[in-house]
Amino acid sequence: MLFLSFDKPTAKMTIMTRKNIVFHSLIIACLFTGISCENKSSLTESSATPADTLSFVTTEAPRHFFNKPEEYLDWQAKQILSLTGSAMLKYPPRIDEPLERQMAMLMLDAVFHDEKAPHRESVQDFHHRRTLFALEQIKNGEVKSGVKIWKLYNMGVIARTQTVTVAFDITRGYSSKSDSFALSNEIMEKIINHCDVLFISHRHRDHADEEVAKMFIEQGKPVVAPPDIWEDKDIYSAITHLDRKAHEIQSLPLNNIDLNLEVVIYPGHQGTDIPNNVVLVITPEKYSICHTGDQSSDDDWNWIDEVKNHFKVDILLPNCWTTNPLRTSKGYNPQLIIPVHENELGHTIDHREAYALNYSRWNVPYDKIIMSWGESFHYNP
Repeated sequence: MLFLSFDKPTAKMTIMTRKNIVFHSLIIACLFTGISCENKSSLTESSATPADTLSFVTTEAPRHFFNKPEEYLDWQAKQILSLTGSAMLKYPPRIDEPLERQMAMLMLDAVFHDEKAPHRESVQDFHHRRTLFALEQIKNGEVKSGVKIWKLYNMGVIARTQTVTVAFDITRGYSSKSDSFALSNEIMEKIINHCDVLFISHRHRDHADEEVAKMFIEQGKPVVAPPDIWEDKDIYSAITHLDRKAHEIQSLPLNNIDLNLEVVIYPGHQGTDIPNNVVLVITPEKYSICHTGDQSSDDDWNWIDEVKNHFKVDILLPNCWTTNPLRTSKGYNPQLIIPVHENELGHTIDHREAYALNYSRWNVPYDKIIMSWGESFHYNP
């Protein structure tokens, strides 16, 4: 028999306790009703389930978890992520989201806003499986028109058109402060094999991974970064430092595919003094993709407000917590917004940034897509 008790909510975020176990269980029950049972007979246990297979709450569990709260939270996270992964497959990213899709995002927030999340095996496994799921698509996915976007961890994004594949801020995930959460060099190298260039917005570890940059350079692919990254390292001379000039198109040779890529490096900043490249890439097909990194300085509105007067921005990839989403949106005037930087697990709970907050923050008069790790969206206007 299940007894429900409800505690008075507080505004302060805390780690998962027994008080919110009922809440998470209710979310699971609600989302469970939204997934068809017609495929149930072919499902396997979540621990052995690939990311492209539907799964359900396991029927195998201890009779109780008396005096084992951590063991229960591990079990609960595994069940939530298993079921949420199924919901993400059944309800992929789209502009007009169904209820089930929003519930899945909320369930991910519930798991990821546990202080111990990056150290839980189920979260580590979810990160790895979702990335491998994206890797299979990146390896085999031909784009004949438009732009295909894959979202990886934190602000990591891969954008592909018919002629070029561009990576922004991709890292292995060591910023989570959990070695077991991070991707292996082998997996990352397989991703890099299918990319042509890496843009790094700024020096922070959740955006800049020196080992990843080395892999690009070893493959003869350019790495473009601000001038203050790894200044005291041997890799510095191999980094491409384009001029940070607003609205000025520069040509970046991509020797591996014999192509020159048009790029604008806007002179952005995180806070007042950290150089942050806001990168606008214009592909040979004339699609423009803008990745803002952690742009957050009010001193930069003078050029942000004018971007729309110089370029037609197809896809804007802003940090989800940027200081003024509406003004940002109006400045770039994009056809589509995909917020990024949610659930960086190395951050404290108050700055881990929930997917659910995008619905209020980015309640702007522009189309938006909310995505999680390993998901993709095909922009094809």
